[in-house]
Amino acid sequence: MVHATSRTEHVDVLIVGAGISGIGAAYYLQKEHPDRSYAILEARGATGGTWDLFRYPGIRSDSDLHTFGYEFKPWRDQDAIASADKILAYLRETSAENGIDAKIRFHHKVLGAAWSSADARWVIDVERRVAGEGTEELVQISANWIFCAGGYYRYDQGYTPQFKGRDRFRGQVVHPQHWPEDLDYAGKKVVIVGSGATAVTLVPAMADTAGHVTMLQRSPTYVLPVPSKDTFANAAQKLLGAERGYALARRKNIVKQRAVYQLSQKYPAAARKLIRHLNARELPAGYPVDEHFNPAYNPWDQRLCAVPDADLFKAISSGAASVVTDRIVTFTETGIQLESGKHLEADIIVTATGLNIQLLGGMSLTVDGTPVDLADSIAYKAMMLSGVPNFAFAFGYTNSSWTLKVGLLCEHFCRLLSHMDAQGYDIARADVVEDGMATRPMLDLSAGYVQRALDRLPKQGDGDPWRVSMNYYHDVEMLREGSIVDPHLQFASSEQAVAQPKPAVALPV
Repeated sequence: MVHATSRTEHVDVLIVGAGISGIGAAYYLQKEHPDRSYAILEARGATGGTWDLFRYPGIRSDSDLHTFGYEFKPWRDQDAIASADKILAYLRETSAENGIDAKIRFHHKVLGAAWSSADARWVIDVERRVAGEGTEELVQISANWIFCAGGYYRYDQGYTPQFKGRDRFRGQVVHPQHWPEDLDYAGKKVVIVGSGATAVTLVPAMADTAGHVTMLQRSPTYVLPVPSKDTFANAAQKLLGAERGYALARRKNIVKQRAVYQLSQKYPAAARKLIRHLNARELPAGYPVDEHFNPAYNPWDQRLCAVPDADLFKAISSGAASVVTDRIVTFTETGIQLESGKHLEADIIVTATGLNIQLLGGMSLTVDGTPVDLADSIAYKAMMLSGVPNFAFAFGYTNSSWTLKVGLLCEHFCRLLSHMDAQGYDIARADVVEDGMATRPMLDLSAGYVQRALDRLPKQGDGDPWRVSMNYYHDVEMLREGSIVDPHLQFASSEQAVAQPKPAVALPV
């Protein structure tokens, strides 16, 4: 049962989401603007976002933690490709040691937010679960700014295609996003449907315990073996100390990530050949590499899947796991019937079939009474939406470590607040000033989870500041070093601010 309450409180900045982006945003905000009040609303009952939500075997990062970690907090563990428990401990340590924990409100789900230009503030509708009562109440919080750090996919629902005959299967069907704590797969035949990052993580993690694990893929994905430990990074921290060694390793890995991406984009044939060579080297002689690990698309048209210490290939080589490239005709009572005529026997079927994209946590927005359609908006510097005042969001890189971009966006957001303070403004809104500006999807990936959501996502333009850059060095120039002042960013003072103007402070922009 949902009860309404008339209680309304106000904060300067409301951060939505207590995962890696939300904790980072809170750190930068309180460091650069200690006098501003803020709160973090988290729909779930724990911090950590992805790293607390997913509980499937072997869950780990697919980026190195020297770049996926925060710039301001060294990653001290020996593993560069780290397990979820280590990442979660790192995030919670960051939150605790900076006093961010005290600002988090758990079981607070943002439903919608309404902007008033006259008041220069948002009024946010929140569903709050009442502890110990099993009921919800509706509360309102007002804020001058919203910073949405809720990620890009639905936390309550993964994506599973409609498989013919699914109800016939007498075994258990599991989606990785909702992994049962008591799932017993010891000695059992497991078929994992999918070939993305989740699937290639699950296969080696389950292979030692299960009777046999089969990864069933409709088409191959690029899989790149990488060392789980970064020898250079560990040596640098030992010789130079945690902070200097971490900074050096971070710079090295940023260059490395960018080089791999540029090689793939400029010389796709060479990149394809190199990846195939690395795969073949880890697999048994005569293994059909081209059948199972040679995608039809070019490298980085979709994300590369990293496998630490070639664990996927080792599981295949040992005979504990196998890969089948085929299409599903129907589920049967005992497994899956394939187009080739082959039948895969299974006790458990894991549908590692992807995510459902959902920006802004599913919240609705209105500006002065007019609903905001995300599909009609254009992303400004990949952190604001055209026509939506005082609203920022965190969206990281898809071709590199997510957090590299989020850190720069947080810095830019804090600089924007400083500029507004200096000039006495309390409203900032991005507007497209060119007529007929060409647009394209905000995400330029061919992955299925992206293609399914294109009609619900914002657009991007062809050039700055409307282009969603995936280049760290470009973003350093624009977000960290570039001017806040921009012809596409309009500033104003509300009637309330005019009546009680803020003192102007000369600050660099």
